[in-house]
Amino acid sequence: MSPLALTALIFGIMLLLMAIRTPIAIAMFTAGGIGYVLQAGWLPLANFLNTQAFARFASYDLSVIPLFILMGNFATQGGISRALFEFASVLMSGFRGGLAMAAVVASAAFGAICGSSVATAATITSVALPEMKRHGYSGRLATGTLAAGGTLGILIPPSVPLVIYAILAEQNIAKLFAAAMVPGLIAMVGYIIAIALYVRFVPGHAPEHDEDRPRLTGAMLAGVLPMVTIFAIVFGGIYGGFFTPTEGAAVGAAATFLAALGKREMTWAKFKHCFYATAQASAMIFLLFLGADLMNSALALTQVPAQLADVVRGWNLPPLAVVAGILLFYVVLGAVMDELSMILLTVPIFFPLIISLDFGMPRESVAIWFGIMVLMTVGFGLLAPPVGLNVYVVNGLAKEVPIAESYRGVLPFLASDVVRTLLLLFFPAISLWIIQFLV
Repeated sequence: MSPLALTALIFGIMLLLMAIRTPIAIAMFTAGGIGYVLQAGWLPLANFLNTQAFARFASYDLSVIPLFILMGNFATQGGISRALFEFASVLMSGFRGGLAMAAVVASAAFGAICGSSVATAATITSVALPEMKRHGYSGRLATGTLAAGGTLGILIPPSVPLVIYAILAEQNIAKLFAAAMVPGLIAMVGYIIAIALYVRFVPGHAPEHDEDRPRLTGAMLAGVLPMVTIFAIVFGGIYGGFFTPTEGAAVGAAATFLAALGKREMTWAKFKHCFYATAQASAMIFLLFLGADLMNSALALTQVPAQLADVVRGWNLPPLAVVAGILLFYVVLGAVMDELSMILLTVPIFFPLIISLDFGMPRESVAIWFGIMVLMTVGFGLLAPPVGLNVYVVNGLAKEVPIAESYRGVLPFLASDVVRTLLLLFFPAISLWIIQFLV
């Protein structure tokens, strides 16, 4: 069997298993195992699994993932989201569509201590959706806004997908977090602008005037103080050199737990749920690591990825055109895979190719910029059909809204995503600007 046919077989097995609803980690592991055996045999596969599993999971850097997930679970169960939404509602109350804008701001703020898109979408939806319905917002605008706002959970640091990229690409997590700050804020502002344009040019989806405007109170300020303090402690400590990102995640998890206790919403049942959910999510991610490692190793044995890189370099395409092609591939792949699986499967293949191209920047800058581009692009899969995981999550909480309406609701935000991606693609300095202050 030729290397190209073997590569097609490996991907075919993976897609077939995914089509029959096999977990993606198992699908990648099975496809990679079959491809490995066909090329090297059973004993080499057994030796690989014997060493690779320990080599991957013994990495100290991986401990940052469950810690940030635990931090997000404490924030989700601790009642912090309601205070953020109430405060954001006051800030945006003077604008038409202000509650929708407030949901975006609250999602961005919650994402700064969560790191999970789905958790952000579900948590803010539980708080914001009843208020938006009460004030007369359409199901289309409400669910579309909340699904899009949820993506800010991974676009604004801390971001679990960005941590995984840093581990795979062997880059500094703190620098990647810093580089994601400005693009994340641009994403938030872009969503707010999309809402402002939508309610202006498509009437009937938001009230013309909101007579029931909330007022800023001392209790609201006190409610957001824990979030601001946690963010300042975690990222101030990391960039101030007081602790590493892993230590910062541990400090953040402990601080978020204390904030949840202060809210008096953390029951024993919720406390146990935080650890169970963290263990479940971490196990899923680590199994994805193992499945992707085996599949990437099987693909490496075919030498097709290296040959493909040589072919692409031989075309003498502009480096930006190569990146644009990869980003388009991510958009298509997002129709069948989640963001973590995409990153784990493709970064080991695409990263060496990107690093070998001449962008007129240092290699570290290229690696960081490409990581931000990947992060911004995989978010498309969270909104676009047929997967659109965030849309499913939000629509599941808004059962009276047809899912087709929710998909129509995310279209303005997908347009904003396209504009933002093009901006970051052609102007890498936007992502790299803040890095210069960390050198």
